[in-house]
Amino acid sequence: MTTPRFWREIEQRYRGIGVQCEICDRVYFPPREICPHCRRESFGKMNERELSGKGKVLTYTEVHDPHPDFKLLTPYIMAIIEMEEDVRVTGQLVGVDYKDVETGMEVKATMRRLGEESPEGIIYYGYKFAPVKDKHE
Repeated sequence: MTTPRFWREIEQRYRGIGVQCEICDRVYFPPREICPHCRRESFGKMNERELSGKGKVLTYTEVHDPHPDFKLLTPYIMAIIEMEEDVRVTGQLVGVDYKDVETGMEVKATMRRLGEESPEGIIYYGYKFAPVKDKHE
């Protein structure tokens, strides 16, 4: 069985691959070629870095009326997550009820189904976030 093209070509979608500037150590996700802080000096000095997948909920909302292309059960929770690497990522929260979500809640990235790529039903996956139940996760 081969890996679907979607998985192979967009590695950061399923592994959380960002970049880190050699000059100032700032981390960026998604990856970029030049550090906005160091500018020209950083060209060619951005190194791949896999994010830990751990973070905290910065802010969140409950979505009741999604875009028609999103085949998600409603309502669902979207959040801005501040990752351990000081990167902010928007993602869906899963495995928790809206009433139980709190700012500062610890979460971890988890692989989940995002949708289908074609009429043939090729499924693609990506990250969503789930609460950390055990501090050792």
